[in-house]
Amino acid sequence: MTGCAGDQLVMLNCEDQLLDVVAALDIRDFLMASSGNDEECPLDVALVEGAVLTRRDEEKLNRVRERAKLLVAVGTCAVWGGVAAMDGGRDGDRARLLAETYGPTGAAYDSTPARALHEVVKVDFNISGCPIEKEQFISALSHLLNGNAPLFPQYPVCTECKMRENNCLLIEKGEVCCGPLTVAGCNARCPALNIACVGCRGPADDANTTSALAMFGEKGIPRDDIVRKLRTFAPMEGPGV
Repeated sequence: MTGCAGDQLVMLNCEDQLLDVVAALDIRDFLMASSGNDEECPLDVALVEGAVLTRRDEEKLNRVRERAKLLVAVGTCAVWGGVAAMDGGRDGDRARLLAETYGPTGAAYDSTPARALHEVVKVDFNISGCPIEKEQFISALSHLLNGNAPLFPQYPVCTECKMRENNCLLIEKGEVCCGPLTVAGCNARCPALNIACVGCRGPADDANTTSALAMFGEKGIPRDDIVRKLRTFAPMEGPGV
């Protein structure tokens, strides 16, 4: 769909595993990887990146859903709507936004408010991330090839920070860190580099929201600040948001 193609690049950058992946799968339709694609054949699994931002996106996604036994939303845009869903187009001012951005030509654009895939079709599994993690992609393929549902952590990034024995940027420095509310899976990459989590993976189901909000309050961080930061990548209402 509409996105930056970063998740597709992660798939193609699997390095040592790439030949095994190609050997294990019968890849039928992957424009970034092949110039010869079958856009009509049935699919066992469809991995779909990007958010739905146009009527063309919506029509294409519906066709993919009809073709596929399983549909996997890949990346934060596909799972949550991503950065594109911040445009405020849900409030009825889409025409104004298009005019401000593109001038008189904006009215002719095929443009709709950004939606996550599950707002349009049934999604069977999600692989979140901006972009996704290579290890989670390989793990998901392994599970699917063995007939199992992919399993990913539901706990927050804070848990991974503790595993890595990182200093807490929220407690020690009072920084607006989304780690307490963001789903893990990145091995706390940003906090390990002394950069506060920006919530790019979306909200965690198992986050202790009450405790996190109390901690933000103790550090003088308004709830609106953390909500606004989380909605940079996951504008939809989600667990703990």
